[in-house]
Amino acid sequence: MNRQRIPRSWLMLALGTGSQAASTTALYGLAYLIPAFREDLGVSLAGAGLLVSCPIVGILLGLVGWGAVADRYGERLALGTGLPATAAAMAGAALADGVRTLGVLLVLAGAFGSCVNSASGRLVIGWFPPGRRGVAMGVRQASQPLGTALAAAALPPLAQYGGPAAAFGLCAVLCGVTGAAAALFAVDPPRPRRPADARTPTPSPYRNDAHLWRLHGVAAALCVPQFVVTGFALLFLTEARGWPPAAAGTVLAAANLAGAVVRLLAGWWSDAVGSRIRPMRWLAAATAVDLVLLAAGAAWDSPAGTAALLLASALTVSTNGLHNTAVAEYAGPDRAGRALGVHGMGQHFAIVLVPPMAGALIAGRGHPPAFALAAVCAVLAVVLLPSADRAPRTAWTAGTAVSRASRAGSAADAPKARC
Repeated sequence: MNRQRIPRSWLMLALGTGSQAASTTALYGLAYLIPAFREDLGVSLAGAGLLVSCPIVGILLGLVGWGAVADRYGERLALGTGLPATAAAMAGAALADGVRTLGVLLVLAGAFGSCVNSASGRLVIGWFPPGRRGVAMGVRQASQPLGTALAAAALPPLAQYGGPAAAFGLCAVLCGVTGAAAALFAVDPPRPRRPADARTPTPSPYRNDAHLWRLHGVAAALCVPQFVVTGFALLFLTEARGWPPAAAGTVLAAANLAGAVVRLLAGWWSDAVGSRIRPMRWLAAATAVDLVLLAAGAAWDSPAGTAALLLASALTVSTNGLHNTAVAEYAGPDRAGRALGVHGMGQHFAIVLVPPMAGALIAGRGHPPAFALAAVCAVLAVVLLPSADRAPRTAWTAGTAVSRASRAGSAADAPKARC
């Protein structure tokens, strides 16, 4: 039994990571199609930014609902239905006739794809004990820069030779394959036992406590530098620095791979020190310093600005796994899906405003003011962070059972892992 338990947790991690990578490529990687949108669709920079924001609008519409589905019916159902529907919407986008139709289909893709934001995190956290949860969520969150790296490497060349439709086709395939894998192989994590006659629902983790709200605010503030950098790094390298699009995409893909490594290291750090908050504070402060250097380098046309941009591609995503883990742990297994949904809504309200507003700011004032604003938001995140971690309100019994089984090697612990 013990031999089955540990591999199952890693299989769930692989499914959650693959699902997140596919949805990231499809929903967040569209910024790398901005030049293609402008050339093939004839839209302005602000209009291209609006198309990039359409999936984010859809994510906002679906996050809390998918979180409730995952809390009540399980992660397998959420991922196994949401991702195939995302694939269908992206296939429709590849065939869309007109910018308005394309925008509607991208909103639908975001609404269906938001199942990943709520359900895949629950799937991972529920199968790992606290002492390994930071690394496991680091692996899962590393899928986001991996997905962005795939988008940077694959979408611009596809769009160059086949137009945006070819890029949308790849996104549809990725979401369809990972959705089918989740439907076939995902296993919902164990839930804590509750008395048969229990009628009182689990108390809300938001009641008389600002801890989660502060974490939500931190995540929203850190989304601004992340999407200023992710959304306009290609534009900065090609228009401000004169790089060829293919070369810029390759370099940014490598920078995003470095971001995946940074997330893993951040998760390991948080496990080692027994805190999610302390590493977040240091990483947010480092992000702020780097963005100040980036703004200065962009203003003075210095090579240091390019170096700071590449470093920012890794630093701006370094805290994502930490604050998602902190939210899910504190909310507990009965409320984690909805808490992660609310957490994602705060981030995506920021994300949906960044591409069009940053695009307009860059078009009117250049890149330095946008990078400086991103630095201010990173400083705001440092200020908003809670002073310390809080103990979870309800234990994640799955992690405890997995940990106990791995230490004791006893078959008697295996049933506990299913309770």
